[in-house]
Amino acid sequence: MTTIQDHQTAFLSHHSSSYNAPETAMLVMQQGNDSTRTWPLNRNRPLTIGRSDECDIMLEDRQVSRFHARISWDKDNYLLEDLGSKNGTHVNGQLALSPVPLQDGDEFQIGLRFKIAFIDAGATAPLTFDRQITGLRLDKETRQVWVDGLLVDPPLSLPQYRLLEVLWDAGGSVVTRDDIIDAVWPKESIEGISEQAIDALVRRLRERLADIDREFRYIVTVRGHGFRLDNR
Repeated sequence: MTTIQDHQTAFLSHHSSSYNAPETAMLVMQQGNDSTRTWPLNRNRPLTIGRSDECDIMLEDRQVSRFHARISWDKDNYLLEDLGSKNGTHVNGQLALSPVPLQDGDEFQIGLRFKIAFIDAGATAPLTFDRQITGLRLDKETRQVWVDGLLVDPPLSLPQYRLLEVLWDAGGSVVTRDDIIDAVWPKESIEGISEQAIDALVRRLRERLADIDREFRYIVTVRGHGFRLDNR
């Protein structure tokens, strides 16, 4: 898995003569609409992230709440706080249940589409990254799926695609087994689908995604609750 530090090293080796460390902490879009965008942080003014055009960082995606998250200065650290969003905010892969102090190199995810890195003031980090296409993407109209920019071919079976779509729509939140049955086998009763059938379908979908990307586990089992989708 390529990390932010890998991109920093590559950038500095090519641009060491012209690079200057940032004088203020900043955010760098790692994955989303524009992976070259940056936003400086101001200790005197909180920064809001969400789908509303009133936010400082507006992310147009239905998995993003109108006012999704906020970053503010608190004595010694910048804190990232989820604002009661529908799909939650994940910091370094962990759901932020309370305000999280940000450290240099931390990555946080808004929905499944956007990943943003926190770069502390004076850190040896680039202002832009030369990123390759990573992660999962799907097209609901054609039911096509891409992993790391490569089309999944042959296409997923209909049950596999339905499973992936219900996980995708959850935006990183947990999807229960009952929800999976409703999405994948809508005409079947819950009693008619065994846990073994669900586990087998999850396993086959994982195998199809791993055919392209063996380094990352996109479907995460949440024991006792169900499954959720993680994305690069």
